[in-house]
This record gives sequence, C-alpha cells and structure tokens, in this order.
Amino acid sequence: MQHADPRQQARLATQRAPHDAMAWIILADAELEAGDAVAGEAACHRALSLRPGHPEALARLGRAQWMLGRRDDAVASLRAAASTAPNHPGIAVWLGHALEDNGEAEAASDAYARAHALAPGEPQLAAYLLAWRRKLCDWRDLDALSAQVRDAVRRGHAAVEPFAFLSEDASAAEQLQCARLRAAHIARHVRPLPPPPPRVAGTIRTGFLSNGFGAHPTGLLTVALFESLAGHAELDLHLFALNRDDGSPIRQRLHAATTLHDVANRNHAQVAHAIRDAGIDVLFDLRGWGGGGVPEVLAMRPAPVQVNWLAYPGTSGAPWIDHVLADGFVLPDTLAAHFSEQVVRLPRCFQPSDTSRQLMQPPSRAECGLPAEGVVLCCFNNSYKLNPRSVARLLAVLRGVPGSVLWLLSGPGRADDRLRAAAQAQGIDPQCLVFMRKQPHAEYLARLQHADLFLDTEPYNAHTTASDALWAGCPVLTRPGDTFAARVAGSLNHHLGMQAMNVDTDEAFIARAIELGRDAQALAAVRAELAVRRRDGRLFDMDGFARDFAAAVRAMAR
Repeated sequence: MQHADPRQQARLATQRAPHDAMAWIILADAELEAGDAVAGEAACHRALSLRPGHPEALARLGRAQWMLGRRDDAVASLRAAASTAPNHPGIAVWLGHALEDNGEAEAASDAYARAHALAPGEPQLAAYLLAWRRKLCDWRDLDALSAQVRDAVRRGHAAVEPFAFLSEDASAAEQLQCARLRAAHIARHVRPLPPPPPRVAGTIRTGFLSNGFGAHPTGLLTVALFESLAGHAELDLHLFALNRDDGSPIRQRLHAATTLHDVANRNHAQVAHAIRDAGIDVLFDLRGWGGGGVPEVLAMRPAPVQVNWLAYPGTSGAPWIDHVLADGFVLPDTLAAHFSEQVVRLPRCFQPSDTSRQLMQPPSRAECGLPAEGVVLCCFNNSYKLNPRSVARLLAVLRGVPGSVLWLLSGPGRADDRLRAAAQAQGIDPQCLVFMRKQPHAEYLARLQHADLFLDTEPYNAHTTASDALWAGCPVLTRPGDTFAARVAGSLNHHLGMQAMNVDTDEAFIARAIELGRDAQALAAVRAELAVRRRDGRLFDMDGFARDFAAAVRAMAR
C-alpha cells in the first residue's frame, strides 16, 4: 500500500501559507517523523520567528535538538515549552526523554510522572513512567503501572515500546502482541521502496544495520565474528553505522574487516537508499526495537531478505522482517508460535563474542571498594532488570553466605540508595552492597576477575553481561524463563556445557548460590570447570561460529 508523503503535503501547505506558524509546526513534525532533524529544526525556527515562544514549536525544536545530540539545548527548549504549557502531557514526556539523555535522572522521572498525572488513563504515558522507574529502582506503583500497560497491550489499545515491555512479567504471546502493535503504528507512516531489480548470482552481499558499531555491546559482540567472516569469500560484508566513528579500536577493527558505511544523522529514506544502492541481499537488523534503532528504515524494505538478530531478544512482530536468528535453547519450538518471523537456528549459541580480548591485571580489591576477604557475589545487569523479585532473590543469597558482599553496577539517579534501602528493609547491612560505576570495557573485565559468582535476574537475563562474566572466569547462575529474553544466559551456559548452572525455580537458585558461596571447594571446582570449557568449548569458537553463520546466510539468501 502506498502512502501520501506527509512531508511533501506539509511543504506545500507552507508554500500556500508561508506566514502560518502552525503550518511550519506541522512541517517540523513531518520532518522529524521522517528522521530529518536538520530540516525539522529549520521548520521550528521559522515557526518561532512567526510566533515567538509558541510551546508547540519550542517542543519540536527541543525534539530536533535531542535527535541531533545537542542535549543541553534540547532540555532548555523543552523546559521553556513545558513552562508555557504546563498541562500538556506530550511536552512533559519529551522533556522526560531529554532529561533522561542529559543525565538528569530524577528530574526525568518527575517529568514522566507529571505526564502520567495529566493523563492517567493513557497507557503510553504509564509505560514511559514504568520503564524509567524500573531504571531508578523506584518501585512505587510498579504493579499498578505494569497492569495498566499489559492490559492495554492485550486489548490492542497502545503501541508501547516493545523493548521496555521485555522487563514486564509478560508471556511470549503478549510480547508478540506488543511488537505487532508497534509495527503497525510504524507501517502507517512509511512508504516502502519499489522492489529491487534481480541480481546476478554471486557473492551474497550481507548487510548489518546498527547504532552500536564502536565501543558498544554490539560492536564488542560482533567484531571477532566479522573478522572471521572476512575469510569467507561467498559473503560480502557491509556495515551501516547509525553512530558516528567514536575513534575506538573496535570501530577500527570493524572498518578493517568489512565495508563500513557511515549513515549517521541521515534521514530514514537516505539510510534505506544507501542499503538499496549497496545491493544488499540479506540485511541483519542488529537493533530491532532496542534504543537507537530505525524500524522505519526496515519497513521501507531496502533488502529482499531481512533478519532480526542479536540486540533485541524477542520477536519483531513486523511483516518486513522475514527471519529471526536464534538457537534451539533460547528459542525452542514452544516459543516459535509466538514469533512472527521464520526461525533460523544456529547449532551453537546465537550470541558471538570478542575472543581476542586479553584480561588485564585487576586493581586491588580495596581499589574496587571490596573487602579484603569474603565471597564476592555480583550482578552487573542494568538497573531496570533489578525488579523486586530478582532483588529479593539476590538478598536471600547474600543473607545466606556470611561475610559476602553483593557487587552491583551503579544505576542512574538515586537507584543505588534505593537498593541499599531495600537491603536494610530486609535486615541486611546496606554496606554489604558495593556499587561499581561504569568502566571502559577492558577495565570492567579486569575487575570482573574479583567476582566469585554472577547471580542473574528475571524476566530479563544478563546477555552481553553474562558473556563477559564467563570470559572473565566468573560462573553465571541463572533460572531460564519462558521468553527469549529470559533464556539468553541459560543458552550461554547450555552451549558452554555447564547446564548445572541453569536451575528451574527461585528456591533452587537461592539454594545453589548459597551452597557455592559457603563451600569454597565446590565453588573452586565450578570455576575450574569454566576455565577448561571456556578454552576448549564451542561457545567461544568464533571460526566455528563464522562457518555456521555463513551457512545460515546462504540458506536465507536462497
């Protein structure tokens, strides 16, 4: 189905009425929806020259500045808009987004709460507040907000963000419904490209689209695989980087192993045409519904075969995605019915990693804020995964292992203080919680060597974080759940050959962790087994992964 181009219609409206500020505001909206922040910003300035201080123009100016990465400017514009229109929930939400990206975590929470208070029946606003409160470990009204969002998804009343929805205790069927609603919303605003001309058989031009091609989890996971794939003559590798060159060694290695196209700050149509012009046969979407993705580009169908892989651990629900690349553990047959894509399974864990990394000498325990003695339990998952159930499980283990500490990744705002308060409410000394601020990857891996046992979360597992822990020699204990996002750490253990670290109940999780924490010999034996399997097993064999991956690409291309 072809759609009228809203940008062209809006441009014609400004030509007919060049002194109408609202016409320019509508044009700004259309340009921003098309991913063209530069043109959107220009339209906003024209509107503001006609109507100085107009809150709708200021709000869209802030959104354009936010898209362009000018965070302070975005916050200033949106604060001005919110002060002029204090009862506008949409402006409050955009202000929340800008404050969030600007590192003003608690102020962002207040903005989302303000938006929800202005329109409490709007599930999209509830979803924004819910997701940000999870990040802040602020569990007020969590159950009520989650119930509102899940009910709206079940009824088909809200196209909420599927990535945030993965943190809810929702079934795979609910996740599919959520993704389909979001995909349908995108499709209403996108014009697909005409079908590509047929290509002469030859090398398979294989594309990868992401905003993580650099010192980012996606780059860290894929770089060694791309280096191995570079030796496969039948694949011609093309990366389409939505992020600017960060100057990192990872970016340099990616550039050396592939043809890297810098498509940062281009609008959706320009990115889609860059992919089409490169003649891509099979295109992997490495963001999906994750942050910084561009589903609008995929919806334009720039490649004849499009694949969901790696960064978004769930179904796309999108008719423009043909396949999902997974493995038999993370996506068993029982889950396949709840995926819109055709499932293609690798014979090994679907998640690659950089096996060229060297572990640096760690700083001392004291430098890490750790006590000189005692078991170090850790969970370096992002704060939004630390829900009340998972934290209660962690604290139960901490209580059961005398002298132990729980090492966590420091969260935004007052998240750390809230977790300390949760521990104190359970009768645990808050000083038993140790927080590590985010580190450069090599330094983070070095510190991981002090951790004795990684304790996972649910329903959103450790993914890259679990792989990092295993590479650093720290065993991972997990309880695989019933969704893709809840089975990734389990897949890593399974394909590593350490199935005993996958348990099936919370009670078994707590008991197994306490057993290992209190028995130094048993813990040492698990760590010794991990060291052998890390060296000799299939999980960290990137040459073998490349062979399997190339075979999967050939099958999808056919």
